[in-house]
Amino acid sequence: MERIVEICCGSYEDALNAYHGGAKRIELNSALHLGGLTPTLASLKLTKKNTDLKVITMIRPRGAGFCYNDIEFEVMKEDARYMLENQADGIAFGCLNQDGTINEKQTKEMIDIIKEYQGEVVFHRAFDCVDNPYTSIELLIDLGVDRILTSGLKPKAMEGKALIKDLQTKYGSQIEILAGSGMNASNAKEMMDDTGIYQVHSSCKDWVNDPTTQTHEVSYAYAPFPHENDYDVVSKELVEKIVESIK
Repeated sequence: MERIVEICCGSYEDALNAYHGGAKRIELNSALHLGGLTPTLASLKLTKKNTDLKVITMIRPRGAGFCYNDIEFEVMKEDARYMLENQADGIAFGCLNQDGTINEKQTKEMIDIIKEYQGEVVFHRAFDCVDNPYTSIELLIDLGVDRILTSGLKPKAMEGKALIKDLQTKYGSQIEILAGSGMNASNAKEMMDDTGIYQVHSSCKDWVNDPTTQTHEVSYAYAPFPHENDYDVVSKELVEKIVESIK
């Protein structure tokens, strides 16, 4: 199986950097500092127009967790359709109940929309908030999910490597396991070699200064020191390094 690095992008510019760095697939978002929200249609359309990347678009209407009310879920379904109608290759989403179980009704509705457009179904790191990873992955398989993005229920994927390996061993023939959080050129190959997975998800993050972030007594900073006047971008050079590292 060909080894794959998926790059987590927060903009069209990020997508271009990932593309020129040698990536073949991206997850396209906005607001990565909130964990990634639904991207703009413009960023999707420009990415598909000017690259040959496979693009999985995030569908997430807000920050915080993954328990969505009916109003939020209506927006998610509409956004999914708009993305798929504009050449998104798949959708990443995750819907949970308050007790940490998979929201089966919402998940099935989203899958039905994605499959209507022959898109790839990705259940994102909402999986890392589930109450039981084994019953959850079995339900997702039954519902028709193609891939899950997970850090093994730990803050960083290397810390959750044992669970990732167990999920791959038990379920890897039925669903794709994509390891994400803290993946970089120093550990991507180790993760693949040790677990048997063939895909990792990386942000390849760098920082760019914007001197207008804080002026007078007004601040729009979101990053901690020493990046309080910066915004995050995908680094072409870091993409090149991680892509090369898994060969």
